[in-house]
Amino acid sequence: MFYRMVSFLLRPSARRVKNYWTRSWMRFAGLSRFGRLASWFAAWFTAPYFGRGYLASLNPNGFVSHKAVIHHSEIRLGANIFIGDGVTIFQDCEGGPVEIGDRVYIFDGNCIQTGYGGSVKIGNETGIQPRCQFSAYKSPIYIGRNVQIAPNCAFFPYDHSFEPGKLIAEQPVKTKGGITVEDDVWLGFGVIVLDGVRIGKGAVIGAGSVVTHDIPDGAIAVGVPARVAKMRAESIK
Repeated sequence: MFYRMVSFLLRPSARRVKNYWTRSWMRFAGLSRFGRLASWFAAWFTAPYFGRGYLASLNPNGFVSHKAVIHHSEIRLGANIFIGDGVTIFQDCEGGPVEIGDRVYIFDGNCIQTGYGGSVKIGNETGIQPRCQFSAYKSPIYIGRNVQIAPNCAFFPYDHSFEPGKLIAEQPVKTKGGITVEDDVWLGFGVIVLDGVRIGKGAVIGAGSVVTHDIPDGAIAVGVPARVAKMRAESIK
């Protein structure tokens, strides 16, 4: 009984100590080696995964997990970003910049890579759920503002040539001009977006779809390949 009473009395104090610890370390968070270490300390008493999302609001530099792998010389991070465990941001040969806007949340296991002039730009307030792949080779990937990307989505703005008589791995990479996902788009689980595609503002792409052609503004598209099923405006009638 006495132990329970003491625990009850100390519990608010323990919460205050944890909160002070977290906020104190988040003051030093950033991309530097010490900044990454500070983020690690700050996360000690927080829940994992989504539970750490609020840490990004505690410092304009945001929260970059110490378990994220960032090997990129042209990365530009906006204010209050979140980069979770196991995220990889990689610059391959002649890779262009990666620009991440304000309050972008990139959760665990995502991979963003640029090579051969390709680049990635992600607009403000966009959320990217786990295990998505952004491979920007030869052409850019542009993701607008307030885009919601479900887990396991993939973006490939290039393709291999496959002429007969020569190993595919030895053939050149070609592109139709990149990928553009406009503002307020929602991509369902496992969507694949291929080369030369524009997904219009406010569009919704159903889970498992493969987008091979442009999708107009406000459309709901599903299937392999993705086709417009109806317009969002029709769903409110």
